[in-house]
Amino acid sequence: MDVRAFRKVLGITLFLELFYLTGHYAAGWPFPTPTVILHLFTVSGLGVALGILFAKVWPISPQTGIERVLRTALLVIPALGLGIGIQVLLQGPQATQAIYLIFAFAAWFGSSHIKRAHIES
Repeated sequence: MDVRAFRKVLGITLFLELFYLTGHYAAGWPFPTPTVILHLFTVSGLGVALGILFAKVWPISPQTGIERVLRTALLVIPALGLGIGIQVLLQGPQATQAIYLIFAFAAWFGSSHIKRAHIES
């Protein structure tokens, strides 16, 4: 991963830490321990890496349309399944964070890392 991707991972992790801290004080959620923060960083990094790998195979189109919708569906649906597996591995049967959603959103954000060049015809 390059610096831009690492900054993306740090940004996602920082947002999630602030989200869970706010949830702790506003709604009584469990306080995010260092282990939880490490899980968030790991899942964000893996998700962005999956998105970048997917973008190398199928770069994002500069035009909006059905291609982007199909591309997003082909990335996010399997990412949700992989995220469920990662959640079970990291947190067991009683999860305190939605790791599978974090993984899918991080993969989606990472997939915009490489853009296809616009070709004028």
